[in-house]
Amino acid sequence: MSDENKTPADQEPEATGADAPDVDAGAAGEADVDPIEVLKAENADLKDRALRTMAEMENLRRRTEKEIKDTRAYAVSGFARDMLSVSDNLRRALESLPDEVRQSADAGIAALIEGVEMTERELLNQLEKNGVKKLDPAGQKFDPNFHQAMFEVPNTEVPNNTVVQVVQAGYQIGERVLRPAMVGVSKGGPKEAPATPETGAEAGQTVDKSA
Repeated sequence: MSDENKTPADQEPEATGADAPDVDAGAAGEADVDPIEVLKAENADLKDRALRTMAEMENLRRRTEKEIKDTRAYAVSGFARDMLSVSDNLRRALESLPDEVRQSADAGIAALIEGVEMTERELLNQLEKNGVKKLDPAGQKFDPNFHQAMFEVPNTEVPNNTVVQVVQAGYQIGERVLRPAMVGVSKGGPKEAPATPETGAEAGQTVDKSA
C-alpha cells in the first residue's frame, strides 16, 4: 500500500517538538557540577559563619567584662556624691574659724578642731580608696569637662582661661566626673599658642558661659 492510500489512522504521527523526548536540563546541569566545588563552597560558607559567630561572642565577652568593671567602679557613685556634702560641711566649719580663734583656743577647743580635721582627712581617704579622686585645678587650663566656670578674673600675668581660683573642689570617680570643680578663670592675659601640625595642640578654649 502506498503512502498516498494510507488512512489517517494508519499513518504514524510525526514527532513534534512537544511530543519529542524532553531532555532533563536540570539533570544535565547537575551532572556538569563538580561535587568537590560544591563541598568547597559549603565549607567556605560554614567557615564564614563560624568566624562571624566567634567574633560576635568575643565582642559580647568584651562588652560584658566592661559592664562588670564599670558596675564595680561606679557602684558607689551615688553614695560618694552624698558624702561630698559631708566633706564640704566639715571644710566650711574649719574655714569659718578665724586664725586668732585657732591660736587662742584652749585645749578643749583645739582638740575639737583637730578632731574635725582628722574626720575630714579620713573621709577623703576612704573616698579615695573607693576610686574617688579630688580635683585640684588651680593654675591649670580651664577644662569644661572637669571644671565649671563661675566668674572671670582680670589677670594679665597668666594665659587666658587659666584657673586662678577654686570656689569648690571637684571630684571624679574612675574616668567620670562625680562633681565638677567650681572655679574662676583668668581674663585679659596672653592668648595661647595656636595649634601646630607637629603637636596637634588645640587652640585656647573659651570659657563655658552656659555653665
